[in-house]
Amino acid sequence: MTGVRCIDRFNRLTAVIMIVFLCGISLAGCKEKEEVTAAYETENYNKDIYRGGLFADNLCVSSGDVALMGAPDTSVMRASALFDLEGQKVDFAHNIFEQLYPASTTKTMTALLAIKNADLSAMVTVSANADSRSFAMDETTCGIRAGDQVSMLDLLRGLMMVSGNDAAVAIAEHIAGSTEAFAQMMNDEAARLMATRTHFVNPHGLHDINHYTTAYDLYLIFNECIKYDEFIDIISTNQYSAQITGADGAVRQEDWEQTNFYAAGMAEQPRDAVIIGGKTGTTTPAGNCLILLENSAQGRPYISVIMGADTKSLLYQNMTALINGIPANE
Repeated sequence: MTGVRCIDRFNRLTAVIMIVFLCGISLAGCKEKEEVTAAYETENYNKDIYRGGLFADNLCVSSGDVALMGAPDTSVMRASALFDLEGQKVDFAHNIFEQLYPASTTKTMTALLAIKNADLSAMVTVSANADSRSFAMDETTCGIRAGDQVSMLDLLRGLMMVSGNDAAVAIAEHIAGSTEAFAQMMNDEAARLMATRTHFVNPHGLHDINHYTTAYDLYLIFNECIKYDEFIDIISTNQYSAQITGADGAVRQEDWEQTNFYAAGMAEQPRDAVIIGGKTGTTTPAGNCLILLENSAQGRPYISVIMGADTKSLLYQNMTALINGIPANE
């Protein structure tokens, strides 16, 4: 079996109603059905099965690992998955509920909150906290400096294309006043999306033992992101030149390129699928991470994710194998 069918709202609501009805028939039966309900909630990754609408509506759902012919070598990564968005099913899953460090894939949530809560045309004044020179040499930045005036849309580009940690701080402070307050917004949004095994403490994903997610939660967040045209436009743009006004009024240009190797022509492209774009993430504790949106040869959209690959080479080698595993009949 190559996938696990997603459960639509009607069938699940009917199942819950039937369970309640049968519980009224017999006390012993009721206990049994309560156990079934608990198992159902666990299977569908939802601790709060009814909240005005059921969680798994239009989502891909799996209770655990799912095999796929030609799947990548799971021994060199910590988690991976392939989600068929149109078919609403999981074609492949490996350790998708294991809590892992997300590194800069965190920035998908930062981008989501910016798109939902900010005026993208607004000009943002960069603080000293967001100054690119305040970050360590190995911490990626997009080159903004204290006092710069940058549009929120360009900050999003710097965030998602270059993986700018400086842009993440500037966005967080503009929207919430501080990175701490923004992290609470991130956790609130994760809860709304039922990403129940996720906890954020910063907007960029620099390592913290209390900052983690799962491959499945990352899918939930990314799946929400791609509902917005602005997000798709940014992740599908390979190069961009930002015009930034400095504190002295002088305008300078910052040239940005996508960090993923597919966009840069540094990785073998999948055979038939077309990669739209996505987000990379790398720290020593997190390993090499990547989440992508791609279309199959038939134009069918998929989300693929790998977390904790041992090396960048293995990350892209196995991501290509994963995407090549899209069933030919889909």
